[in-house]
Amino acid sequence: MAAEVVLMNEVESKAAQLGIDLSVDLNSIQLPPGENFGIVSDDEDVYLDDQLEFDSGFGNVIVVDNLPVVPREKFEKLEGVIRKIYSQIGVIKEDGLWMPTDPETKKTLGYCFIEYNTPQVRYLQLFEEAELAKEKTNGYKLDRSHIFAVNMFDDFDKYMRVPDEWAPPEIKPYTPGENLQKWLTDEKARDQFVIRAGTDTEVLWNDARQSKTELVYKRTYWTESFVQWSPLGTYLATVHRQGAAVWGGATTFNRLMRYAHPQVKLIDFSPGEKFLVTYSSHEPSNPRDANRVVINIFDVRTGKVMRDFKGSADEFSVGGAGGVAGVSWPVFRWGGGKADKYFAKLGKNMISVYETDTFSLIDKKSLKVENVVDFSWSPTDPILALFVPELGGGNQPARVSLVQIPSKTELRQKNLFSVSDCKMYWQSNGDYLAVKADRYTKTKKSTYTGFELFRIKERDIPIEVLELDNKSDKIIAFAWEPKGHRFAVIHGDNPRPDISFYSMRTAHNTGRVSKLSTLKGKQANALFWSPGGRFIVLAGLKGFNGQLEFFSVDELETMATAEHFMATEIEWDPTGRFVATAVTSVHEMENGFNIWSFNGKLLYRILKDHFFQFLWRPRPPSFLTPEKEEEIARNLKKYSKKYEAEDQDVSMLLSEQDREKRRKLKEEWEKWVSEWKQTHEEENSERQKLRDGEASDEEEEYEAKEVEVEELLDVSEEVLPFEE
Repeated sequence: MAAEVVLMNEVESKAAQLGIDLSVDLNSIQLPPGENFGIVSDDEDVYLDDQLEFDSGFGNVIVVDNLPVVPREKFEKLEGVIRKIYSQIGVIKEDGLWMPTDPETKKTLGYCFIEYNTPQVRYLQLFEEAELAKEKTNGYKLDRSHIFAVNMFDDFDKYMRVPDEWAPPEIKPYTPGENLQKWLTDEKARDQFVIRAGTDTEVLWNDARQSKTELVYKRTYWTESFVQWSPLGTYLATVHRQGAAVWGGATTFNRLMRYAHPQVKLIDFSPGEKFLVTYSSHEPSNPRDANRVVINIFDVRTGKVMRDFKGSADEFSVGGAGGVAGVSWPVFRWGGGKADKYFAKLGKNMISVYETDTFSLIDKKSLKVENVVDFSWSPTDPILALFVPELGGGNQPARVSLVQIPSKTELRQKNLFSVSDCKMYWQSNGDYLAVKADRYTKTKKSTYTGFELFRIKERDIPIEVLELDNKSDKIIAFAWEPKGHRFAVIHGDNPRPDISFYSMRTAHNTGRVSKLSTLKGKQANALFWSPGGRFIVLAGLKGFNGQLEFFSVDELETMATAEHFMATEIEWDPTGRFVATAVTSVHEMENGFNIWSFNGKLLYRILKDHFFQFLWRPRPPSFLTPEKEEEIARNLKKYSKKYEAEDQDVSMLLSEQDREKRRKLKEEWEKWVSEWKQTHEEENSERQKLRDGEASDEEEEYEAKEVEVEELLDVSEEVLPFEE
């Protein structure tokens, strides 16, 4: 402080010498309205749109009403119950729970005050402990006669302002909400995608005809970790420290709903977009304890918590307590198709299946399955496929079972002998289930792989066994054709494995699996089918450095080969017309994405530093019946005339734009040449002087002569000893 005083004295002394009056009334200085000349006030943030809302001092206090009225001897027990409920949400202050009593009867008055450690300060309209406690426990049923009514203490001032006499509410005119599917009516039938690069998140149109993108919406710091589309493309979800939010709209992206869940790490939508599951993991106070996991299931439209689950990380591990360490995501798997009717969780020796009408267990109990290690739902029907490994050293074989929900009836079971591992793959329509079983050889020193193929929609669910021509081949990848009957397998131990295609039905063999073709020695380790089937990208990622082969399964021929060096992601657009390949920030170089046509033509390339995410916006199912889709396919030439004409117009426009671009380039070139010719003429006299008066610039009028010049660069002397 002394240095500052001396400095100020020096300023005042210097001002006195210069005759400057420092006695200025700062309050008299007024800037023009709306102008700050670039000077940001210290309290500027107070006036921002997303401002801090400070409470009156009691924002961390809630009032819990409808408690049991108990005498003094039961006071301690009731306080313990309330403290147990509310300490799960946040830290209650010491002496922060006060339960008033009647001075005459010495009984409680049926309500209490709870004070949390953190005040209710909203930043960017997010929640803290007190408001979260109100949100979660208002309506909590302690018993049949006592249902909690929870309010913020600060809200009582609002309630006191309610007039004594009732007045009819003001009837506001109906204003229809935004059409969240308007993007589907794009006249050019384009698709959207979202990208994250650096601190920016952008939603873009894929304008393939113009070979470029078109910006829909851009926002900086839109999310704190990642973004995620809902399964039908209605919402875009963002993740923040205090919860998740969904966005959407007809012409822009407005926030539609918030979901309070502090420190949320992961989210998952139900297939029909009715529910949102959020997950967080919290470190325990005791380092020897497992992390505490909180999972909430929200109604997407209302934001209401329909059910929450809390426990240690071990309880949510694969196989339950004692299973594999760590939590497998998603913890809850949705079944029953887009009706969002059931969801299930794997536990120790059981599968817990819940229904969404009451968010409780079906029949109030879990499905008991000894040693179950995995399960998966049919994509379209309420059918569970579950896997139980071998027990007792092979005395009890492994098995795959199909179970109908909600009846829990076993539809089919297949015992598998000498199995070391098993994976289940459903076809997208739920018509077929492929079970990949790795089996031990007789010596138990090696394994081989075979497939058990279930025909789910056929009578008695027949099962076929498929073994590769070379049983010892390692299976690298497996993928069903979407909405189809074919599947592809990458197999082999060589650096260049083989790829085989199979069909569950052919013209000559409708009820048996048949091999269509095998492609030998391909640089591929991943399979990406078009959403409409028929076409597939055979991709070589990681060690293969982004090798791409666009293959027609109908014709069994390669349409194109290409490369996107160091590609980390490949994703088809929902219509099957375009493919995106991306290099994310896993690699430091060449970050960005390429857009290709279905047959392997590179349409355009966008480079982005610090590129994190690329996600096509999903489309909802078509309203057309299968019969109508078949009719359109048969008469495609008739329907395609309109679009061919549009394509021709665009092509002509692009040609005209190219011609205009070339014309401008030519004009610029001619202007540049003209300027240099003029400069050349102006410097003619200088060149003559340099040539000793020779006027010509023509090279052929000169005679070239070779002149040799010798130049001594260095001389050194060295005395050598003479030896006899």
